[in-house]
Amino acid sequence: MHRRSMRSALVLVAVATLTLAACGSKSTDSGSSTSAAATSAAASGSAEASGSAAASGGAAAGAAGLSIKAEVQIDKEGNEVAVAEGGTPVSPAGDGSATCAAGTSIAMMGPLTGANSALGLNILYGANVAIDEHNKANPNCQVTIKQFDDEGDQQKATQVAPQPVNDPSIIGVLGPAFSGPTEASGPIFSQANMLSLTASATRVSLTTNGWTNFFRGLANDGVQGPAVANYLTKTLGYTKICVIDDSSSYGAGLAQEVTPVLGSAADSSCSGQVKQGDKDFSATVQLVKGAEPEAVFYAGYYAEAAPFVQQLRDAGVTATFMSADGSNDAQFVAQAGAAAKDALLSCPCGPAPEEFAAAYSALNNGAVPGVYSVEGYDLTTIILTGIDSGITERAALVDYVKNYDGLGLARNYKWDATGELEASLVWIYKVQ
Repeated sequence: MHRRSMRSALVLVAVATLTLAACGSKSTDSGSSTSAAATSAAASGSAEASGSAAASGGAAAGAAGLSIKAEVQIDKEGNEVAVAEGGTPVSPAGDGSATCAAGTSIAMMGPLTGANSALGLNILYGANVAIDEHNKANPNCQVTIKQFDDEGDQQKATQVAPQPVNDPSIIGVLGPAFSGPTEASGPIFSQANMLSLTASATRVSLTTNGWTNFFRGLANDGVQGPAVANYLTKTLGYTKICVIDDSSSYGAGLAQEVTPVLGSAADSSCSGQVKQGDKDFSATVQLVKGAEPEAVFYAGYYAEAAPFVQQLRDAGVTATFMSADGSNDAQFVAQAGAAAKDALLSCPCGPAPEEFAAAYSALNNGAVPGVYSVEGYDLTTIILTGIDSGITERAALVDYVKNYDGLGLARNYKWDATGELEASLVWIYKVQ
């Protein structure tokens, strides 16, 4: 791959029509070891999962041709920030001279089955691209990725986390993906001093636990929340907004970051909570309808966001619907249908450059990149460069990431002492 052209594609994609789609396959073999090619082949047997657009030929359009398109990159104040130009992203291929022990592995932990599995699969498939590029270029260092399915469930995560810790072939973990499972499994990985590098867990408190092995590869909700709030009030000019969350570690945490910054625009008469797994939102819909807001901000995942916006529209609520990275997936569009039209979706994740998207689809059974796919690629690249530098011990890999400073497809990666990126921004997407 030509790294400079991939970086240029990232600049262009901010103004181009860009779609984010979920990957439709599922993996139920927790802890199974696969190469990127093997994972791709396995995907062909279950591409019908969750009605993914990828299952019908890789098209990223949902109902009535709707898709999620990148609109603008913003800072914490809600102001537009131009996409940085120049620079060549670090390549997972390296110089092709790497050597490592047979069986060297990376773990990927996240929801690979369940209602929100598309979000985990996006990360896995992005990681596959980096693994594939690396292994093709380095015949003397063949790295595999082992999958650990926590189903996005906090309790399940405590059962899953010991598995990669007890596997001596695994040097580090890409994940966990969700904030709840990350909170639950964090002490386990911390005690083992095993790298936990998340592409998607955004709850602010995750970096306040004293874990020296945990690093977040994107902006947290302390950035995303205020950015969204300021965008709604300052840029769009809304003065009456209902904030609803799904009671999850992620959703409740994000709502707590958004609401104070909205200030008087946050209408307390229609703030509320639903629960993961809910399908009937009639009480909350009536609450919102009675308030007659200009906008509704939903903090949660697409499995509930889709039926919620459907029921809002069915009840005649025409307020702008906005959600964040947990809903920013093609499955939101596929499941919500026409009700998803004009919804706004934020994400501290970057759009997929054209050349990366092509490689991603070719490797992953025609799927197109989704939310966190680019981060999955970038963070796996960082782990691979650590392995290629000669690192064989888990503690040494933690130190390597702690001191890392390099350009990826989505952004530059350099962490502060708490495991947060030194600089991070947020993207706004729209269903069109």
